[in-house]
Amino acid sequence: MAAEIVNPRSDSDTGQDGGAEPLDSFDPAFALHRGGKMAVQATVPVRDKDDLSLAYTPGVAKVCSAIAEQPDLVHDYTWKSSVVAVVTDGTAVLGLGDIGPEASLPVMEGKAILFKQFGGVDAVPLALACTDVDEIIETVVRLAPSFGGVNLEDISAPRCFEIERRLQERLDIPVFHDDQHGTAVVTLAALRNAARLSGRSIGDLRAVISGAGAAGVAIAKMLVEAGIGDVAVADRKGVVSADRDDLTSVKRELAGFTNKAGLSGALEDALAGADVFIGVSGGTVAESAVASMAKGAFVFAMANPDPEVHPDVAHKYAAVVATGRSDFPNQINNVLAFPGIFAGALQVRASRITEGMKLAAAEALAAVVGDDLAADYVIPSPFDERVAPAVTAAVAAAARAEGVARR
Repeated sequence: MAAEIVNPRSDSDTGQDGGAEPLDSFDPAFALHRGGKMAVQATVPVRDKDDLSLAYTPGVAKVCSAIAEQPDLVHDYTWKSSVVAVVTDGTAVLGLGDIGPEASLPVMEGKAILFKQFGGVDAVPLALACTDVDEIIETVVRLAPSFGGVNLEDISAPRCFEIERRLQERLDIPVFHDDQHGTAVVTLAALRNAARLSGRSIGDLRAVISGAGAAGVAIAKMLVEAGIGDVAVADRKGVVSADRDDLTSVKRELAGFTNKAGLSGALEDALAGADVFIGVSGGTVAESAVASMAKGAFVFAMANPDPEVHPDVAHKYAAVVATGRSDFPNQINNVLAFPGIFAGALQVRASRITEGMKLAAAEALAAVVGDDLAADYVIPSPFDERVAPAVTAAVAAAARAEGVARR
C-alpha cells in the first residue's frame, strides 16, 4: 500500500461532545482538519478471490519467503523504498513549543501530505510518547525496518543533534532533521542567488545568524561548507565565541568553526557592517542595528509569524529581503527542499544524506530561478513544478558521486 492524499471526512460529523457548536462551523482551519488530512489507500485491487489470494494468503507467502532468503528484495516487493517516517516527540512544534505528541499530529500530517504533494514520497506521521533521547532512538531503530528513510521533525535542541547523529550511526537509511538541514538548504539557495544578483559570491559575504538552535547551527555549518567569507552566530546572551564560559558542547563546536573575526558582545554589535542577517530565533532586531549593516545588505528574517525585522523596515536598508511567510516575496520554505531530497535519496537507495547531497540540493534549487533573478525573486515558489525534479536529480547524482547510493 502507499499513502495517498485523500479526504476521509464525513458530512455527518457533528463536532464536540456535549452538543456544543462544532469548532469547524466558524473556523475553516478546523473544517479542513476534521477527520485528519490523510489516509492510506491500496495500490492494487482486491475484487475477487483471485485478487485476494495474490494480495494476501497464499500468494503473499512466496514474497515473504523470498525476502527472508534475500533481504534486499524488501525494497522491490514492499513499500519500504518509497516511504518515510515523520518522527516527532512534540517538544518544538512550529512556533508553539512543547505541546506534546497528540497536539503535534496536525503538523506531522501536514508534513506527510507535503512529502506526497511536492515529492511523490509517501510518509507516515509517528508522534512518540517519550522525550528521553535513548528511548526515542531505540523506538525509531525498532520501527526502521518498515521505512526507507526517517524525517525527524520538531524535536527540541540540543537533543535533536544527538538523536540524529546516533540514529544515522545505527541505521543504513537516510535520517534527516528537517528543522536543521531543510532550513539550511533553502537559506543557502536564496543567499547564492542574492549574492549573484549583487555581483558577489558567497565568499565575499559576512553573515550574522540570530539563533543558535537547530536551524541556526545547521545554517552556519552549511554556509561554512559553501565557503562563506565569515559567519557569526548569536544566542540570547550574545555572539557565540570561544571566550565564553557558558557554552554547551554544541555551541563550543560552533564557536570553533565560526566567527573568524573574533566578534563578541550583542547581536546588534555584530550586525555593524555585516552583509547578511539571518533570523531563526524570534524576537525583534532594532532598526538602528539593521541600518548599521553594509550597503546592499541582505535581510533574511525568517521567524514566524513575526519576522525579527519587518519587511517594511528591512526594505529601507537591504537590497534583498526574505522571510518565512507566504504573504511576502522570497519565502524561505522547507518544502522547497525536503521532498526532493528524500525523493532523490530513495531513488538511489542512499544509505545516508551527506553534506554533498545537501549542497547539491541548494545549488539545484538556486538554479531554478535562472535568468528571472530579481530582488523579489531569489528563491522559487513551492508551487513551481520544476523544483522537486531538479532537487531530486541533483541529490541522486550527488549520492552516486559520494558512494552512498546502492542502485
